[in-house]
Amino acid sequence: MIRATTPPASTPDKDEVYQRAAILKSWGLKVDFGEHIFRKQAFLAGTDDERLADFNAALRDPTVRAIFATRGGKGSYRIADRLDFEAARKDPKFVIGFSDITMLHLSLQKHCGLVCIHGALMADEDGTVGEVNREALRRALMVPEPVTVASRPDEPTSALTTGGTVEGTLIGGNLDMVSTAAGWALPDLKGAILLLEAVNMHIGQVDRQLTMLRKAGHLDGVTGIALGQFTGVDLDRRFSIIDLLREHLDRLAVPVLGGLPLGHGRQPLSIPVGEDAILDTSSKTLTVGL
Repeated sequence: MIRATTPPASTPDKDEVYQRAAILKSWGLKVDFGEHIFRKQAFLAGTDDERLADFNAALRDPTVRAIFATRGGKGSYRIADRLDFEAARKDPKFVIGFSDITMLHLSLQKHCGLVCIHGALMADEDGTVGEVNREALRRALMVPEPVTVASRPDEPTSALTTGGTVEGTLIGGNLDMVSTAAGWALPDLKGAILLLEAVNMHIGQVDRQLTMLRKAGHLDGVTGIALGQFTGVDLDRRFSIIDLLREHLDRLAVPVLGGLPLGHGRQPLSIPVGEDAILDTSSKTLTVGL
């Protein structure tokens, strides 16, 4: 059974939730909903205790095999240290989401090594969930085979691809959440391939976050960088986000694979995180689940 929980962050649109539930049911999955799924309090989907209660109830329920966060937004960081890690260790299950939900993925990986899925059923411009996006999530969730995501040359971060092939546990997701987690919910990144994507950030924000992560030593020992979609950022200025990323990542001296369709951009895909992976810049692929 899939449990669509009260969003650990912001309130979802009701029609969108039911549309996505119908897609999951078409795969033969049983779907139910958290008790407080459509609650709203300011910018949050209910109080911290309500959101936490729904999420922990799903972690503790043996009939639930995957937990679907119905929206990102803001607020997962407020409860990420209060998850029932013991229940997650005893009965591992996928937690599906991205953006703000990266915070929950990081905390669950730090405390109990849980494999999660970075992704969602994302609507295209016409409001429908495209087949490419659907199939990527279905395979990541239901097919017991490695998941491979190829770089797209039309994604701006593809220009940052370097050379080399590395192995490591894939950790990360949304840059804002990776930096927010530093010092309390961020797993040790030594030996890891770090996945980064971002949305609606000024170049100065990206610079501050990468500077902090690098100078505080959080990026020491990272084996490679997997770059997803950086959307809603300024690509046209003389010193663009691509220039800034290159400046920071060159200092790490590790292989970088850019152009991955992971994040908030066009036709994003889904991929497991917290699992062993190979980053291969010659084939321009990231493969997870060795």
